[in-house]
Amino acid sequence: MNEAVLELKSVTKSYNHGTAAQIDVLRGVDLRLAAGEMVALVAPSGAGKSTLLHIAGLLDTPDGGSVHVAGQGGDGKGDGKRTTLRRQDVGFVYQFHHLLPEFSALENIVLPQLANGTPQDAARLRALELLSLVGLSNRANHRPAALSGGEQQRVAFCRALANSPRVLLADEPTGNLDPGTSDQVFAALMDLVSGTGLSALVATHNPDLAARMDRRVKLEHGRLVDF
Repeated sequence: MNEAVLELKSVTKSYNHGTAAQIDVLRGVDLRLAAGEMVALVAPSGAGKSTLLHIAGLLDTPDGGSVHVAGQGGDGKGDGKRTTLRRQDVGFVYQFHHLLPEFSALENIVLPQLANGTPQDAARLRALELLSLVGLSNRANHRPAALSGGEQQRVAFCRALANSPRVLLADEPTGNLDPGTSDQVFAALMDLVSGTGLSALVATHNPDLAARMDRRVKLEHGRLVDF
């Protein structure tokens, strides 16, 4: 069996909204993401998929259960250690690209590497390599406003992979795109995953995209089921 690069065991999470009754969002979630595996996370709006992704990426803490990323437990660590683990081993992509508008595509990919201590020349080479993988070498010096929606999202993928994470977490990464562009961007994501050997957990409402991944899981009543 391949090494697990992301593992959630019996993860629970609840919220209280004012005087309303407690809402149990996650009720014992178990998930194992193997090295090189691409898994679709399917769930209706409000089912808790964003909560699950935030906990998996160490942006939030569960009420119960455990989270391991790249073999290291995220439980009980201070904010600094969790931030370091997240910065080194987890990449995030959201429905909106969130690129910094005053910087070029290349610079948007270089900056997180500099924050992680990578020398500037090495960071630039890594950024150019990633842009080449998604067919955007000729757009490296363009700012986000000069890029199409599909190009912006491909740059966001590259930025998420800038520090060579072990796990990519994507929350509806093609949700803002038209069907044709969505298909192109998703193909670029699959090329990145296969070309870099990382694992990916991708939340999507698109059944066609979900069917192209290695495995599909569905969040139902606070638990994950394969389907």
